[in-house]
Amino acid sequence: MSSPESEDPAEHAGALPAVAPQLRALRRRTALTLEAAARAAGLSAAHLSRLETGQRQPSLPMLLALARIYGTTVSELLGETSADRDAVVRAAAMEPTRAGGWTYWQAGASGRGMQALRVHVPHGSQGDVVRVHPGEEWLHVLRGRLRLRLGDTTELLGPGDSAHFDSLTPHRIAAQDADGVELLFVHTLLQSPTATLCLGPTPSDIGETP
Repeated sequence: MSSPESEDPAEHAGALPAVAPQLRALRRRTALTLEAAARAAGLSAAHLSRLETGQRQPSLPMLLALARIYGTTVSELLGETSADRDAVVRAAAMEPTRAGGWTYWQAGASGRGMQALRVHVPHGSQGDVVRVHPGEEWLHVLRGRLRLRLGDTTELLGPGDSAHFDSLTPHRIAAQDADGVELLFVHTLLQSPTATLCLGPTPSDIGETP
């Protein structure tokens, strides 16, 4: 996992326009100085200043920390209002989408800073696709066995097992058994579209940031 103040150049891409002004406005609303807010969040004042001016992109842990300090939610930091999204997603409304051999169902509201999906990965589908992109991923195996490669390490996960990792770590997801694997999958959408994060790039895009 990269450090909170990682200077990876990928953070510059695809900035969210609502985040910077919201960060600044909420800090001022709580009457905190830049230095005090940065200290409480475990950041340097210079790094928080870059976040507030849109020069850097916040990670999900940063957003969670700042939301707690400012007494608000990540949704508000992202400029969302409660009326914009439905809190409950009914099973009957989860229409399957198929792409790249995978089938997935939207299990949360679209357009949020985190996306929740239920995913079925068939055996032999995209097992050789390496994914590298900004953000974080959490997955939980519901059925079957998952072969997860993180960097140079390969793990075999069974039902009830979970993984949570920085998605800048090169990773591969594949079903171990012939009947595939079913997952709950949560990822951040700070810089990349849903389909890219869920399904991974095409072979010609491997290693590129979406």
